[in-house]
Amino acid sequence: VSEELSRGWIAIGSLGTRPEIAAELIIAGGTEAQKEKWLPAIASGEVLPTAVFTEPNTGSDLASLRTRAVKDGDIYKVTGNKTWITHPVRADVMTLLVRTNPDEPGYKGLSMLLAEKPRGDDANPFPADGMSGGEIEVLGYRGMKEYEIRFEDFEVKAENLLGSEEGQGFKQLMQTFESARIQTAARAIGVAQNALDLGLKYATDRVQFGKPIVSFPRIADKLALMAAEIMAARQLSYFSAREKDADRRCDVEAGMAKLLGARVAWTCADNALQIHGGNGFALEYQISRVLCDARILNIFEGAGEIQAQVIARRLLEQGN
Repeated sequence: VSEELSRGWIAIGSLGTRPEIAAELIIAGGTEAQKEKWLPAIASGEVLPTAVFTEPNTGSDLASLRTRAVKDGDIYKVTGNKTWITHPVRADVMTLLVRTNPDEPGYKGLSMLLAEKPRGDDANPFPADGMSGGEIEVLGYRGMKEYEIRFEDFEVKAENLLGSEEGQGFKQLMQTFESARIQTAARAIGVAQNALDLGLKYATDRVQFGKPIVSFPRIADKLALMAAEIMAARQLSYFSAREKDADRRCDVEAGMAKLLGARVAWTCADNALQIHGGNGFALEYQISRVLCDARILNIFEGAGEIQAQVIARRLLEQGN
């Protein structure tokens, strides 16, 4: 589903990403009361979640996260800055990663809050007390707006501490990584397939020297390699998904699928634009948008360098 939706437009294919992350967090780490409250509402679409993890100086290095949540009676008061938060304005609940214990180093002091908020709109993005922010203008992936958010004594009910236990936030988040990376790989394959579709159509329709340019070997070679690379990335993603469905560890396979899928999406978009020639550089042609959308895939949900590091570490473990 994610692949086919992303084949049309990655912004649509990404609508399910944050509900997936929130649902998996709650399934794996939530109390029974939290599961009963949130899972049916998320599944029905009544409640829209957003993921609030990244900070201005904390991207892949979550251990240095600084946003604080201080317990005050039956609430937590949250203060800090978050950035690159996708689609938060119209969300109803935030999976909010915070530091509840400043004395615990690194990951140990982190906790996950299910922070409720009212929906905003373009005129008033964040109507909640203690919450403000602004939109980040981006190169591509524009359908899912990105925001910086500032929390200043923003209140969250203490009962919304995921699992009702502090210090488990990073561990809980780690349990979502396999699924998130597989889903992102699927989105990447959809983008790559869209690029191939556009390149093939243009190469068939465009006539130069009295014949369609697809008849020229250099153009045909590009299309053939795109198709082969997409097939390889798709099969790796499907294999990873089957392993996940079978409850088998697949962090390496999921990382490989995401790493390869992102690279294939970029390569296919670049080649399809090249097939368009000068027209590919014009905004009126869809391939220019696909190229910009493809670029983010090697950054979010775990940068390519992080994926490679995880894969290499596991290979070394297996070798020893």
